[in-house]
Order: sequence, then C-alpha cells, then structure tokens
Amino acid sequence: MIFDDFGSPQIKRKQIKALEDAGVEVFPFYKVHFYLLANRLNYRNHRKIVVIDGKTGFVGGINVSDKYINNKKGKTYWRDTHLRIDGPGVYYLQYLFITDWNFCATRKLQVEEMHFNAFTEAGDDRIVQLVGSGPDSHQPSILFSILQMIFLAKEEILITTPYFIPGESIMHALRVAALSGLKVKLLVPGKSDSRIVNAAARAYYDDLLQAGVEVYCYNKGFVHAKTMVCDGKTSMIGTANMDNRSFDFNFEVNAIVYDTELSGRLRNIFFEDIREATPLDAKQWHTRSFWVQLPEKLARLFSPEL
Repeated sequence: MIFDDFGSPQIKRKQIKALEDAGVEVFPFYKVHFYLLANRLNYRNHRKIVVIDGKTGFVGGINVSDKYINNKKGKTYWRDTHLRIDGPGVYYLQYLFITDWNFCATRKLQVEEMHFNAFTEAGDDRIVQLVGSGPDSHQPSILFSILQMIFLAKEEILITTPYFIPGESIMHALRVAALSGLKVKLLVPGKSDSRIVNAAARAYYDDLLQAGVEVYCYNKGFVHAKTMVCDGKTSMIGTANMDNRSFDFNFEVNAIVYDTELSGRLRNIFFEDIREATPLDAKQWHTRSFWVQLPEKLARLFSPEL
C-alpha cells in the first residue's frame, strides 16, 4: 500500500503500525518532514490504483476515504466514477504501482511472473489505453491525450471535473470546438471543497459561455469524477483534474476506452448528473457586478499554483 503523505494527514503512525502488524507493507509517497520548507508538496501522487493478482485493476477518482459513504445524514454527497479493468490493460497499472513503490519504499519490489500474468481466456475485445504522467515525464501525456480527444471530436464533448483551472491550450481547444458547432458541455461542482479553487474556476466560465460552451454547476453534492466522453464513442476516466497541477506537478493516470457501449453508459450518466445541476446563462453570467467578479479574477491570477 502506497499513500500520498501530504494528501493523507489523517493517517497516523498508530494506524500504519496496525496495518504492518497485520502483514501489510505500507509506505508514504514522498515523505514530507517539514511542511513549510518542503518543495515536494508540489509533487503529489494523485493516482488511485488497485491491482489484484495482476489480473484485475481499478482506476478513477475514488480515494480510500469515508467521505464516499453517502448514506449518512447531514453529510455532503460525493459523486465519483471509477473503472474496473480485467485483462492486459492491467499491465500498465501494475507497472505504475511497481515504479511508484520502488521510488518510495526501502524494500524494492522485484518483478515476478505473478505481477504480469498471461491472459489466455478470450476477452470482450474492448480497447483500453492507459496514460500516465508526472513531473518525471518527458512530456505531459495526459494533457496531450485530452487535447487530442477534443481535436478529434466531431459532434459532442462531455466533461466532468471537480477542479477546472485549464490553462490556455485546453481553453482554446474547447472554445474552438464550440465555435465550430460542436456541442460542448462542462459539469463542475456548484460548491467546491476549496473556496479559492472554486473562485479561480468561475473566472474561466465567461469565456467558455461566450463561445457557446454549456456550463452546469452540480447541486446534489460535490462532484469529484474526472471523465470525458466524445461523440458517444470514446471516453476517459481517471485521476487527473482539468488543471495545471494535474498536468505538470502530480503523478496521475487516466484510462481511455474506445468502446461505444461504455461511452454510451457514461454519456447517460452525464445527462443524469446535469438534472441535478444548474445551467449557467451566458448573458447573466457576463453581466454580473464588478465586485462579484473581482475575487474570481484575483484568484485566477494564482491559478497556475492552485
């Protein structure tokens, strides 16, 4: 088990010892000793990976947290999406886990045959492409894959993201798509778990709305899913938010699925979600008062660091 040290402050030494006493090997990723002096706060492992017997893998937005228990009264409803993969697509998830483990653990993990099982049974021939990136990558592969999906779309782009601080390349791509006549819809939280991030995100909506992008603010709770569906044929589910931190600083992984059945299911889920959301009106949003927009524009100045 690997946990992100900065992102898991609730994990105490007592809990780690209990896991170790039960036989679980546990290591923090990039241990932070002095928070005020540590530049490694920028380099978080934001991946959410489970690999079972080298045959089954899980990836997506769901963390190991009680926040996802949605049956408690008075508690914020969390809406998220995770993907199960059976078959050779698991190999890359296994590879990422092993490389992350050997980076942070004192006992290196030796690669064995059991880690990369041969698959002899017939599958359902769905094509899955795993894309990982981080500060150690030669290029921002996740950013490039998102841009390519936008560029190749011909009719419709559906995006769900909890944090939308996109940078110029994605902003330009979405605006060009909408201005070219594609249906572009963006689902974001009505209220984020971070005020400053929420304010910065809101500063981008006006340019999108003016280009014809439909923006929906989720009201049922906090939408934490990171998904994109293009033309009901290709879909992306992963850990990366639509922000510069995910593209440049965090260790992330996304799955791209080339399958109309799964993409259709995700498309239906998107339209179910926007029933619980408020669509933004372009004219009303553009004419909001200066004092309402001022804190959003100030937060946008710091968006590369958020």
